[in-house]
Amino acid sequence: MTHQQRPSLVLAPSVNTTTVVTTTTTTTTYAPIQLPPLPPPAEPKDPREYPLLHANFPSSIKRFPLVFPNGSRATFRDGTDGEGDLDEEEPVPSGKGWTMIRPDSTGSSSKVVGLAEAVERYGRKRSHGADNMMEGVEPTTERETHTPPRKKARATHLPPITTLNAAAPPSPLPSPHGSPPPQTIWPSAPPSGASSPQPQAPLQPDLALTTLLTLPSLLSHFTSLPQPLQSHFLLTLLRHSPLPVLRTLHSILTPTLARDFLTLLPPELASHVLSFLPYSTVVRASRVSKAWRAIIDSDPVLWSDLLKSTKIWFGGVTERAFAHSIYARRRLNISPTPQTLPLSHPYKMLFKSRQLTRTRWVDNENPKHRSFPAHGSSVVTCLLLSHGRIISASDDHSIHVYSPLTGELLQMLDGHEGGVWALAACKDTLVSGSTDRTVRIWNLATGRCTHIFGGHTSTVRCLAIVKPEWIEIEGEGGVITKEKWPKRSVIVTGSRDHSLRVWTLPRPDDPEYRCYGADDSEADPADEDADDNPYHKMHLEGHDHAVRALAARGRTLVSGSYDCTVRIWDIVTGECKWVLVGHTQKVYSVVLDIHRQIACSGSMDGTVRVWNLRTGQCQHTLTGHTSLVGLLGLSPSHLVSAAADSTLRIWDPESGELRHTLAAHTGAITCFQHDEFKVLSGSDGTLKMWNVRDGSVVRDLLTGIQGVWQVVFEGRWCVAASNRNPATVLDVWDFGSDEDEWIGEPPSGFYDDDTEEEDEVEEIEQADVDAMDQDLEVEVSEESAEPEEPQECARDSSQPLAVEVEDVPMERVEGIRASKWAPPSKPSGHQRNRPVLGEPSGRAISHPADGIPARLPPINETPTRPRIRQKQRR
Repeated sequence: MTHQQRPSLVLAPSVNTTTVVTTTTTTTTYAPIQLPPLPPPAEPKDPREYPLLHANFPSSIKRFPLVFPNGSRATFRDGTDGEGDLDEEEPVPSGKGWTMIRPDSTGSSSKVVGLAEAVERYGRKRSHGADNMMEGVEPTTERETHTPPRKKARATHLPPITTLNAAAPPSPLPSPHGSPPPQTIWPSAPPSGASSPQPQAPLQPDLALTTLLTLPSLLSHFTSLPQPLQSHFLLTLLRHSPLPVLRTLHSILTPTLARDFLTLLPPELASHVLSFLPYSTVVRASRVSKAWRAIIDSDPVLWSDLLKSTKIWFGGVTERAFAHSIYARRRLNISPTPQTLPLSHPYKMLFKSRQLTRTRWVDNENPKHRSFPAHGSSVVTCLLLSHGRIISASDDHSIHVYSPLTGELLQMLDGHEGGVWALAACKDTLVSGSTDRTVRIWNLATGRCTHIFGGHTSTVRCLAIVKPEWIEIEGEGGVITKEKWPKRSVIVTGSRDHSLRVWTLPRPDDPEYRCYGADDSEADPADEDADDNPYHKMHLEGHDHAVRALAARGRTLVSGSYDCTVRIWDIVTGECKWVLVGHTQKVYSVVLDIHRQIACSGSMDGTVRVWNLRTGQCQHTLTGHTSLVGLLGLSPSHLVSAAADSTLRIWDPESGELRHTLAAHTGAITCFQHDEFKVLSGSDGTLKMWNVRDGSVVRDLLTGIQGVWQVVFEGRWCVAASNRNPATVLDVWDFGSDEDEWIGEPPSGFYDDDTEEEDEVEEIEQADVDAMDQDLEVEVSEESAEPEEPQECARDSSQPLAVEVEDVPMERVEGIRASKWAPPSKPSGHQRNRPVLGEPSGRAISHPADGIPARLPPINETPTRPRIRQKQRR
């Protein structure tokens, strides 16, 4: 209560009944009695020492009823409850054209009478008998000694109401103002004879009213006392207080004196205290108050510790990538309305998502499931989940886009003239490669094909989109620095023409491009001169057979070929850094981890090899499979291989140790995907889910089918393409619920919703890009001008070379350059002296012991050499 507000006493209306022949009831409504205001509190030096100084009192103390000895009723109001109506009556029900009349209401409102006027009326009408004087009221010192006639009686002059020392306080404490004769607001009317009826007095004061009138003086006395005496005085009062009074005081003191230790502690100590709690208790603690929730949700150390203690922290790389993705999304979705609570730290969101991933896929026995036909009876060659879309490609030349929520066919992308065998998506951009030897760029927002790239002379069998990301670069003296590569997103394609090509990924507003023969069914896109394409960056040659698989991140590209080798490329310079030799048969699959600097390859020889990208050495040769290892998957903690021997094997990528063998399928594994919790694998007749940590079967998602072509999952969604005699069907499972905040992690661990690339590219001046290109051109030209004789890459002659005949043209290749900056007539220097790694020594062998280089078979001896390209100018 501020010093401007004054407490008041609201008297209940008095009712006088006079009976002569008829009964007349008179109701008098009194204006509030303004009680003396309390002195304004002095602001203490340390407000924390007076926690109740500005505390809010409960309504039962702000307003309560009083009953005086003569039966009069009043309501005390402390003046802090606003300027509302004096009577807290319920609103009168009313409507259009009508109002409900209360039973005690009259047609006209009664006049409000002030207390002074009421006392004056009472003084005129009261009896002159001294025994009728209101009990407890001291006689007025100004009262006249004679008794005037009754009919000429006049009301005694009402002095101004003063409350300075209206009455002695109900305690022996001395008054700081002395003790002058108190004035009273109650006049002493002259006595008179009996009169009927007697009017009712407005109120008859008692100790309650006296205490209210003297409360300012009482407060002044109390504040002047020393603190020990204040405590003694209050405790004495509390000893004589009944239980309801103590309960009221408890309800005020308990929340006021309580201390929120978590908000008072430094953030480091608060985080340390919370780290001792299990995650279920931490979640409950976040619901205690907004302050606790803000502390808990925004603490990265707490949630990283919880991720580690629950064994769902996977090294830090994927966790940081998730956090960067969340921050990028928040930059794009800035809400104009202020947030009532600070945003949760991404690690908290990651913890919740991983807990849902670990539990819902196992515990939800009846996930939402829908099936719908797709691609007629054709084989689904590629399947993607990207930004709320299901994207499938088939050997029927088409690409379909479906909604996972409804199964509705959203778009049908037609244009390829052959089966589509490679897909990659990034936001609203889709890249496809086909047996028609073209690469097409699609705008998923419009469904249009915006670019068609030609240049490959055989099937485009694999491709990848490489986005800029921060990677570690080892400089001179072993100094490690972080750089962002590539500077702009690129596409890498691998083909059965033995080569790879690097293209710039067009932006949505870049000019469209259509290669030679794209609109002419008679022309061959393979006749396109890729140098005419402004988006073509370089042509990587070196493999002697079809490129079957590739993986790329940062500026590192890994390619696996039917020539039994794995090559490591720098996609910025086009340099072939390593030729990894060791497999004895065709390489069908490769995976890459740029953070651990390892690559893994699976081959028809039944082995999986783990390569060190820094040294080019084979770290581990993983044996156990008895047939073709056609599929590989690499996560932070697990390397999974799937083979045609109907088994999957889970390995430790660091040590090469075999952890589990998953053997429950009856046919070759046709597809699989895994994360840190589960493996989903498809084979003839079944789609199974396995626990990746113990190798047990969790459940069968599909049974009784002909075959499973593809399976993908992310977060709460799982999609599988299968053959059901003879139709092709897409099955979609939703393992979440409507209230789940479940953010999936992409299988590659790389997020494509980061906008930093676009922001940074705009800041790079074109002159810098041109300068970089010139530097690369000068470097390659200098290497090409060296007078040394070229040396062929050696290979261990004891290893057999597997040859497979494929249905591709058999012409000789001429004039194919390794880079757009390389001279057309001479091979580049970085391809002349590149060491080859062999078995069993696993070291670079440019020259055998006898000094005669062991040559690889020439290009014209391979059965799948690309045909001669005829350059065409458009």
